[in-house]
Parts: sequence; structure tokens; C-alpha cells
Amino acid sequence: MRTSAVRALLASGKTVVNAWVSGDSPYLAETLSYAGFNAVTVDLQHGMFGLDGAIRLIQAVSAGPAEPFARCPSHDPAVIGKLLDAGAYGIVCPAIDSPVDAAAFVAACRYPPVGRRSFGPARATLYGGPGYVDGANATVMTWAMIESAEALDAVEEIAATPGLDGLYVGPNDLALALGVRPGQVPAPAEVERAWERVVEAAHHAGIYAGSFCADGTVAAHLVSLGYDLVTPGNDAALLRAGAAAALTAARGGAGSAPSGARTGY
Repeated sequence: MRTSAVRALLASGKTVVNAWVSGDSPYLAETLSYAGFNAVTVDLQHGMFGLDGAIRLIQAVSAGPAEPFARCPSHDPAVIGKLLDAGAYGIVCPAIDSPVDAAAFVAACRYPPVGRRSFGPARATLYGGPGYVDGANATVMTWAMIESAEALDAVEEIAATPGLDGLYVGPNDLALALGVRPGQVPAPAEVERAWERVVEAAHHAGIYAGSFCADGTVAAHLVSLGYDLVTPGNDAALLRAGAAAALTAARGGAGSAPSGARTGY
């Protein structure tokens, strides 16, 4: 089976930088795969596409050197199985509010006897190669999102879930859950404390910590806190920021970032 370059980087103590696809453009997904990111996550929860579109985007990411990840809408085994069968090497799962949710998520990603993933790897054997079924349980990464007050309260117990590879912070939903406005840079103290608690819980449990970030500066800050995987904005935010910079330069330095430039999930 094709080895996971992301796992290898994490095991060596290096930071993984992840791209995030929210638009229904295989060309853009493929471009991001060639842009230097270690992984590219296809967002089926909030992305502007359905499951068929997500599969096409995973194929596009797989055409380049970045590792294909996907965010599922929930820990529904049927949807997770489809994303894995399409070749996703990592799953980011939202709404993990308890150890029970985390265990159900991990089980959906693993073949029996350790999980309940149904056999039918389809395209995964094309991307993963011979031995996929034998190696998938040890290769596919599971990232549980911490994005609610309930999840934060139970973060140490969630991190201890057998088979879980990492915790992934959704800072905007978490900000809302903590009673502060999302998308602020720098982040409110409540979110900053949550980031610190999550990375501590993850590392204490021997797993990794990741987070979505408003931009590269926030991503660098989280790396300084010890985060192992960071996502410096999604495709739409990167496009808006690049467009704003080009417009400002073309207009001789006059201009400002467009409204909503720091969106993300």
C-alpha cells in the first residue's frame, strides 16, 4: 500500500501544512495539490458540492503530490466509507462532542475486527495500490473536530479514544460556542485558551493536534504553540487575499481587503 507522507512527516516531528477546498473546481483542487501543501482537504460539510463532487475533487488532489483528505458532514459510516473508498487518506470529522462520538467515528474509518467500515475500496485501491485493505487501518488518519463547549469539556477523554490520530480545532464554531464572535484576528482569549487546552490534551494522549486558521500568521502562531497540522485558510480566502493584493499593487497601493476575506470553517 502507498505509504502516508503526512504520517511520516508527523512522526518525524515536522509540521504538516494543509490546504482546504470549499469550491467545486477539480482544476483548483489539483492546483493546490501542486502548490506545496502536504495535504489537501476536500470539505463535504460546508463545501459547495455534494458527495459526487467531493469524489471528483479527491481524484483531482490525488493527481498531484499532496495527500488527499476529506471532511465528512458527520460520523455517518456510509458517507465516511464513500470518501475512503474514493481514496481519502485522512478524515476530519465535525461534531465530535463526546468519547462516544469519537469511538463511532474511528470505527467508521476502520475495517473489522477493530472497526465497522464496509469492504468496497473501489478507487482507494487505485490510489493506495496493492495491499490497501491490509494496510488501510494503519494508514488512514482520523481527526476529531473540537468545536463545541461540550467537546472542549470532554477533550481529554476524546483524545484518549483508541485509534484516534488527532484533534482538529474548528475555531469559528468553537468561538460561537464560547460566546465570542468568530473570525477575529487575533483570536479572543477564550479561543486562545481553548487552542492551548486542545494541544495539551492531544499531546498528553500521544496523538496530534491540528486546527483551521484564519491565515498564515495565525497558522504560524499555532505552530509555535505546538500544533502539528495547520490549515492557513480555505481556497476562497486564499483567492480573495491574492486578488486583493494584486488589486492593491495594480492601483498603486490604494485598496483594502474585500469583506469576508477571513472566512473559513
